[in-house]
Amino acid sequence: MTPPGAPDLTDLPDLPELACYGLAGHSATPHDLLAEVALAEHLGLGSVFLSERFNVKDAGVMAGAAAAASSRIGIATAATNHNTRHPLVTATMATTMHRLSGGRYALGLGRGFDVLFDLMGIRRVTGAQIEDAVGILRTLWSGGSVAGHEGPSGSYPYLNQDSSFDERIPVLMMAIGEKTLQLAGRVADGVVLHTFMSEATVRRAVEVVRNAAADAGRDPHAVRVWSVLATVTDDVPEELRLRKLVGRLATYLQGYGEVLVRTNGWDLADLERFRTDDLVVGYPGAFDAVGTVEDLTHLRDHVLPAEWLAASATGTAADCAERITDQLDAGADSVVLHGATPTELAPVIEAWRAIRPDDRGLDNLPANPGWMTA
Repeated sequence: MTPPGAPDLTDLPDLPELACYGLAGHSATPHDLLAEVALAEHLGLGSVFLSERFNVKDAGVMAGAAAAASSRIGIATAATNHNTRHPLVTATMATTMHRLSGGRYALGLGRGFDVLFDLMGIRRVTGAQIEDAVGILRTLWSGGSVAGHEGPSGSYPYLNQDSSFDERIPVLMMAIGEKTLQLAGRVADGVVLHTFMSEATVRRAVEVVRNAAADAGRDPHAVRVWSVLATVTDDVPEELRLRKLVGRLATYLQGYGEVLVRTNGWDLADLERFRTDDLVVGYPGAFDAVGTVEDLTHLRDHVLPAEWLAASATGTAADCAERITDQLDAGADSVVLHGATPTELAPVIEAWRAIRPDDRGLDNLPANPGWMTA
């Protein structure tokens, strides 16, 4: 069914290599997700990614809503954290979503924020914990039991879902730094890179993932790698453009700036200049949530290097479509168009269809964003 006001795209194929985020950024109206997912599917986007926040963006609720509002589009939790739910609860969420969506769901896990976990009173996430937790989930999904488990992710006397289970649910891992990229290559079915990575960084990250998979005895090309490209066309109003680009990058720098800067090979002196800027010191919230036009303009014009903000897709819809090609040329298998609603992405998707290559096997990618092959 064509959403009200949307163009008729009935005869156009889906684009499994592209995804968007649902409720991109902060949202006080989760009901908007229903219309966003319906439009994203109608436009042909292959997947919708759902980023959890501890307010009105619960991963399980959003994923269920996305499944109910769609019939073809892939659905990814990208990301939640293994330490905020009991593993049996996470396993149950995933199996429920797997069956509810007809196999379109992928569970995405990430490291999260150490400071937030400290404030919440729960353990910080480590790579060993993630690997252990993934092993537990896969055992449960395969119908097995976990008995007398003592591992990095916790102590579990006995866990079991259903001995008849044989669920094929992919695990995505969000990764920035080299150690997490290596971990993802060893254990994950798919990898989601971080926003504001340069093409050179994307290329290096893909190589790290593939090498780690090969070293673990896995097919290095069976791991699906998603780049995440902040996409903001000139059609977006200036205040919103500032929030989606400057505000989003500044928020990442507030939370884990050193990891992102080191990964990109950027100058740490520029990060220190950001951190010690009079505006940034003691700022009362995340820049992408509460930053004013004046605040964000100051960061853009006087604090953040232009090179850092250039690791995004901006300009006309055609310009943004060309940047998708850049991500694929850097080795990514698929691209998440980040920070934009399906309505904002419609002209970019149209422009991409005009230049989409026929020789990359993109049509062979499965709808489930966690799988490389069907």
